Amino acid sequence: MKQEDAKIIYADIFTLPHHQSATRKHMSRYDRAAQFAPFKALTGYDDMIAEEARYTDGRIELSDNEIAIINATIGEIQRRLEDGDHPRVTAVYFKPDPYKKGGSYETIKGRLKKIDALEKTLVFYGSEDIEDKRIPTVKIELDRVVHVLVEG
Repeated sequence: MKQEDAKIIYADIFTLPHHQSATRKHMSRYDRAAQFAPFKALTGYDDMIAEEARYTDGRIELSDNEIAIINATIGEIQRRLEDGDHPRVTAVYFKPDPYKKGGSYETIKGRLKKIDALEKTLVFYGSEDIEDKRIPTVKIELDRVVHVLVEG
């Protein structure tokens, strides 16, 4: 249909005013456009792709020599704890990823509360103020520790 044909065919309604409802409020252009905006048919797909692309480290297998060094350092820490000292300790440990294979290496620095032989964990105070009981302790499993250093 040509442009002139449409004007001829609809000539009787071209001059009429645009209909406005007496009972409903006129919708804004923004709200009207939102009705026709594209939607995500695959909800969660972007999150799934981002999760798959997220990098995780593999766990390092320590040599017998490295394990012996860690055990000697933990022995030194245990002696200091028995003497009533709570040394500042830096530990690097492997934290497994809860969603996929691998994990990450994290470092914790703080005052050591105890070495729990039963649970095989290093127990750190949750704060530098070791008298502050409101902050919970942090536990690191000994078999995940890859490096430990005692300050002072």
